[in-house]
Amino acid sequence: MNKFMRIIVFFDLPVKTKSERRTAAKFRKFLIDDGYHMLQYSLYARTCNGNDAVEKHKRRLYASLPDNGSVRMLVITEKQFQSIEILVGKLTACDNTFETEQLTLF
Repeated sequence: MNKFMRIIVFFDLPVKTKSERRTAAKFRKFLIDDGYHMLQYSLYARTCNGNDAVEKHKRRLYASLPDNGSVRMLVITEKQFQSIEILVGKLTACDNTFETEQLTLF
């Protein structure tokens, strides 16, 4: 049975020059195109179905890293993600936990 996981990517990229802004925009576009959603500015997350999917998306992330700045990644289980407390603000559709349904085949 696969366990649903969340990859959370935190980043702080330089944006002083036009080239740096273009690089930062390209990185954010990669994250969105790869299925990540924005939790907060410079904080993106995606759901993965098991460790194999986590490894696949980690490889994609490593291949798309910018040359400068700070990028960090945290992998947590869906149960751990459910323990997030929103202190100010509201839940968004992307914050909903990923429910699994058991399927029986005969």
